Amino acid sequence: MSEAKWYVVHTYSGYENKVKANIEKTIENRHLEDQILEVRVPMQDVVEMKNGTQKVVQKKLFPGYVLLNMVMNDDTWYVVRNTRGVTGFVGPGSKPVPLTEEEMLPLGIQKESVQVDLEEGDSVIVTGGAWKDTAGIVQSINVQKQTATINVELFGRETPVEISFAEIKKM
Repeated sequence: MSEAKWYVVHTYSGYENKVKANIEKTIENRHLEDQILEVRVPMQDVVEMKNGTQKVVQKKLFPGYVLLNMVMNDDTWYVVRNTRGVTGFVGPGSKPVPLTEEEMLPLGIQKESVQVDLEEGDSVIVTGGAWKDTAGIVQSINVQKQTATINVELFGRETPVEISFAEIKKM
């Protein structure tokens, strides 16, 4: 299997978040989690002055564009290209061109990989995020996405939750 790279998709202006949601739903429905790893709409904090007060708001870094970390093949190309709101991949003709490492640096997306000594069935405790101080059992590990799916108890039921490696500590 080839390595995942970052690609840029052009969308209708104002449809970036809708395209992101549609692609994520399609990934889930078609079980493409191992081929389309991440969908991002790059945002930046901007200070605005309104009625004499400063307010920090998030604005799109590249209006009309969505970033995808994916393995390029016919299936993934077709799924993304035929998502409502997508006008096409950025690149000459119909050939998508992946972003280079130099192009990725200003976007703040690093190839950060956390090494963990987790295995399926291990007991872990969540050290950050919404599930902080929650204990669970590792059900699956996704090294490419740097996440582990753990079962936590929610309303008296076992519920699978995806947690970043950086927020897990082995018990």
